[in-house]
Amino acid sequence: MKPHWTTFVRGRRRAPGTMNKLEASYAEHLEHRQWMREVVWFKYEGLTFKLAEGCRYTPDFCVMLASGAMECHECKGFFADDAKVKIKTAAELFPFRFVLVKKLAKKNGGGWEEVEY
Repeated sequence: MKPHWTTFVRGRRRAPGTMNKLEASYAEHLEHRQWMREVVWFKYEGLTFKLAEGCRYTPDFCVMLASGAMECHECKGFFADDAKVKIKTAAELFPFRFVLVKKLAKKNGGGWEEVEY
C-alpha cells in the first residue's frame, strides 16, 4: 500500500530512460519530421551536460537536423524556475541550439510551439 502523501508529490515517477506521454508524443512528431527528411537523427536523453560542480542537465531529445545542426529539445507541460535556469545556463555554455517545446491544444490548432534559448 502506498503512503497517502505520495499522491501529492510532483516529479518524475518513471524509470530513467522511459518517456512520459508528452515525450512519447513528441518522439512521434520527430519521427514524422524524420520521414519528411527535416530531421536526420534524434535520441531520447542522449546527452548530459555538466553545468557546474554537482549540477547536470539532460535534455529530453538531442536532434540532428538535415542541415547538420545539432539541437537539444526539452518537452514540458509546465516550466519550473530551476528548469529555466538550467536550460539558459546550458545555452550559454554549449554550442547547441536549446529549444523548449510545448504541445499546443487542439482548439489552438494543435502541433508544437518552439521557444529558443
